[in-house]
Amino acid sequence: MQLYDELLWRGLVQDISSDDLIDKLNKGGLTFYIGTDPTADSMHIGHYSSFLICKRLAKAGHHPILLMGGATGLIGDPKPTAERPMISKEEVEHNIKGLTKQAECIFGFEVVNNYEWTKDISVIDFLRDYGKYFNINYMLAKDKVKSRIDTGITYAEFSYMILQALDFMYLYEHKNCTLQVAGSDQWGNITSGIELIRKKLGKEAYGMVMPLVTDSNGVKFGKTEGNALWLDINKTSSYELYQYLINLEDSMIIEYLKKLTFLTKEEIDNLEKEHKEHPEYRSAHKALAREVITDIHGRDEYDKAVMISEALFSGNIKDLNLKDIELGFKDVPHFTFTLNCTLLDLLVNNNICSSKREARELLGAGSIMINGDKVIDESLIINDKLLIEKTLLVIRRGKKKYYIGKLC
Repeated sequence: MQLYDELLWRGLVQDISSDDLIDKLNKGGLTFYIGTDPTADSMHIGHYSSFLICKRLAKAGHHPILLMGGATGLIGDPKPTAERPMISKEEVEHNIKGLTKQAECIFGFEVVNNYEWTKDISVIDFLRDYGKYFNINYMLAKDKVKSRIDTGITYAEFSYMILQALDFMYLYEHKNCTLQVAGSDQWGNITSGIELIRKKLGKEAYGMVMPLVTDSNGVKFGKTEGNALWLDINKTSSYELYQYLINLEDSMIIEYLKKLTFLTKEEIDNLEKEHKEHPEYRSAHKALAREVITDIHGRDEYDKAVMISEALFSGNIKDLNLKDIELGFKDVPHFTFTLNCTLLDLLVNNNICSSKREARELLGAGSIMINGDKVIDESLIINDKLLIEKTLLVIRRGKKKYYIGKLC
């Protein structure tokens, strides 16, 4: 399967600027770029789903450039509904350092910063050398601008597409970069760059955009309850990423395998067949988690995430260390306690049980576990020998309810 056909099969092509690009993609040898603005000091899983295109094209013989928007990040790409809050130059510089290090580590490609070629352009030069090539009616017709006409858009935001077009032209001239790729929301900015190169240089450049990776409701991939899943392991652990991926909706899992992994068509077809016949095995979900986490953090981190998950699912937590337990039980109720109280008092005083009567019933039924062991003695004294690393108690009530106690 040639590259372009594979990209189509994976659902990674929404628009291309010219049919001539198809042959160029299949032949290899293009220099292309994809960019991101430094709104945080880490990329999130949404970036990963877009930036994977770099690895795919690199495997086919193309040369990727990752652009960090040190300049454009100071302005902000217009949001469809409201003005994007500006961030300080100091914050942008801090974020650039984090993103650059991360991009080089995960993706391993050349990284550039558009602040380097933008910072010395004067206002007059900007208007004469670039602004004169943009017709206002052309700019107003772009989707992002058009969606803000009624609510209002600042001149700074309005000028963003000129800055991005300037980037494309600079990379064309200095890096022989003839292609820009991005998510579909960047189509207007990409075509502006193509037009600037055509008008100012008399040359042809190309653009390709991918559909945004979303769930079945159109919510961007990786957005969970308003929180991003970060690629920085100190912000989002491999275990948390594993839990997100393993619990993705069944109806979308094959699409995610196509877009987010390098598994072959035959491998994905086999997983799809097994998923349809035995969805309870979660084979497709496990394959997705394995491929994504291994690519981002390495095989050891994936194995660790699986180990924590299996230990928590089985209730056998004795082999987990303190850090693993804190990761696995990050979102369960926490409480503090002192030593030498009875188990009965501990359960009631920390709202694990509503009353001593309920506590006795649950203990008698074998429904209370401490650190993976079933307990029935209501008069059991809580001492340091029961604690994990002399710090924590993990209490399970029934099959699924967990509580974490930390020694005061």
